[in-house]
Amino acid sequence: MLDFSRTWLPFLYLYGVGGIAFIVGMMLILRTKALNKEIARHRIWLKVLYFGFGFYATLHAVFILLALGSS
Repeated sequence: MLDFSRTWLPFLYLYGVGGIAFIVGMMLILRTKALNKEIARHRIWLKVLYFGFGFYATLHAVFILLALGSS
């Protein structure tokens, strides 16, 4: 049986702790001007990074829901 501790708890840990690391990393990138929001190409990469995190979290959640629905 797939219960909360085997499905959603790892998901929450992965994207919760990973999200904190992602946010800290993005703050460091922006504060050190390694990625400058005034440059058009850098703004595109900033959007790609944010979209990528959200996309993979959503994709992972969808597959968990599909797996739970088939059991």
